[in-house]
Amino acid sequence: MAMKEQYRRILEEIGEDPDREGLVKTPLRAAESMKFLTRGYHQNIEEVLNGAIFEEPYDDMVIVRDIEFYSLCEHHLLPFFGRAHVAYLPNGRIIGVSKIARVVEMFSRRLQVQERLTHQIAHALHEALQSRGVGVVMEAQHLCMMVRGVEKQNSKLVTSSVLGLFRSDARTREEFMSLLRDTR
Repeated sequence: MAMKEQYRRILEEIGEDPDREGLVKTPLRAAESMKFLTRGYHQNIEEVLNGAIFEEPYDDMVIVRDIEFYSLCEHHLLPFFGRAHVAYLPNGRIIGVSKIARVVEMFSRRLQVQERLTHQIAHALHEALQSRGVGVVMEAQHLCMMVRGVEKQNSKLVTSSVLGLFRSDARTREEFMSLLRDTR
């Protein structure tokens, strides 16, 4: 059964008339929306990076802050959204800055839990760049907590994944966290 027909069935199950004027196109719109929101399943890291890794002797920390992201909670199919902060320590190779945002986007456009999302971004960049370290911090609001269940509208989940020197060297990790705090 096509996704459009499944959405039509959902409308019927909740007691709606999918043939009423305001809902006639809803199954198609919902199916298209779901495909858009989960398009990350049809992307891979090689395509997203598209060769935008360059030899460069730069070896200081690189941080891209406040990358907005939107994802769907795999438990309730409700959105969660927020900001990702990504840092890496080059090892003779740098990446086109927009590619970091594209990696965040690729993994966030899948059914997710924030913990896994954070981990996937860090590991994918660390491996692709063969970096000396990667740090990722994500902060998000989850509609599954805000509009149902405990209904806590002001709560945020913060997750982190630190690899390489970000994990083994407390000074490197603290520099990253300090730069996130100091520039807000």
